[in-house]
Amino acid sequence: MLQPFHLAIPVDDLNAARQFYGELLGCAEGRSAAQWIDWNFYGHQLVTHVAPERLQAAHHNPVDGHDVPVPHFGVVLSMDAWQQLAERLQNAGIEFVIEPHIRFKGQPGEQATMFFYDPAGNALEFKAFQDIGQLFAR
Repeated sequence: MLQPFHLAIPVDDLNAARQFYGELLGCAEGRSAAQWIDWNFYGHQLVTHVAPERLQAAHHNPVDGHDVPVPHFGVVLSMDAWQQLAERLQNAGIEFVIEPHIRFKGQPGEQATMFFYDPAGNALEFKAFQDIGQLFAR
């Protein structure tokens, strides 16, 4: 069994975090207080903490012809779940940093990927593989 990770990220507005993580991404809200919220982020524990002084612009590195924001985080989904999420985000008018597409087409590690920011500027990547065995392919 894969162990859940715990990640705490800075945000500047908990109401915006609730709308984004709770309503748009569909993450169930767990414990919360005036300055933080726990989320069930696809089985992992994500915590949004109010810390506006920690927000910073992402750096970008070139990957397969795109400028990938660093740092970023996300989840590897099934291809069906990835396609459904991409459609939900497109319908919601999310501005993508990198539009949903297939990266490394025909190469080891071929994957569906998309990048976007949460309202606080944290970069997220969601990806999927037709063959999950390609997750760590070289």
